[in-house]
Amino acid sequence: MQSNLTSGDPLSLDRIRSVLTRLEDTIIFDLIERAQFAHNPRMYQRGAFKELHDIGFDGSWLEWFLKEIESFHAKARRYTSPDEYPFTSNLPDPVIAPLQFPEILFPNKINANPSILSFYVRSIVPRITRRATLSLAASKRAKGIAGDEEYEDDGNYGSAATIDIEVLQAISKRVHYGKFVSESKFLENPSAFIPHILKPNPQILEDLITKPEVERKLLQRLRGKAETYAQEFAADGSPKRYIIPLTKEVEVEYLLHRLDGLSEDDVRRLETKSGTV
Repeated sequence: MQSNLTSGDPLSLDRIRSVLTRLEDTIIFDLIERAQFAHNPRMYQRGAFKELHDIGFDGSWLEWFLKEIESFHAKARRYTSPDEYPFTSNLPDPVIAPLQFPEILFPNKINANPSILSFYVRSIVPRITRRATLSLAASKRAKGIAGDEEYEDDGNYGSAATIDIEVLQAISKRVHYGKFVSESKFLENPSAFIPHILKPNPQILEDLITKPEVERKLLQRLRGKAETYAQEFAADGSPKRYIIPLTKEVEVEYLLHRLDGLSEDDVRRLETKSGTV
């Protein structure tokens, strides 16, 4: 896997906004693709597939798909890039030498993927697939299938999981790009952040990185895209109502650990800097 972080200034806010805008489009169009299939809840239930148990895997169908695909991606060095985060642990090493990235982010272990996966499976999928699920039920009733057997499962486990993974990876990248936002704003004016990191005040840190006008325009843009391309879930808006707050959580958590391991002299030197981005 290649990255665009090896050239230009990856902490430029204009560049970050460009990346986030492209990711918005990716997420919306992937959700549209997923909405064509029924809910298929069996895919998300651990132990639901005897075939997986027989090969020694006790997780869900989606978790198995993630493991297999992310194992390949890891071999292709995807997760050596600072803007990529796997959902699977204990992945293989790259088969080729990793790219040499500049030191962009402060070292951290923040990974919001468990929360992303849980919310996606429990909240987003059932809502965006409702129309396809109801259509499937009507089709089954026409064939004489009634009751619980008429709902939810169209059997397209491979196709649906493939799209699930594309959505999850795009949401993950969108959420974790909050670290780039935090680092850029921190370096722009470290002295504004350091007191509230040393004496932790998450609310003030969130206020420092939040631009209400920018956020308002972002929500307007997302609402317009959803109404144009994804009417079946535009009114609900659950993806954007979840992604934006989670991104802020990542941004604040990153800042709270931004001084970890630094000496008092290091912190004092940072406090005297401003306008470095």
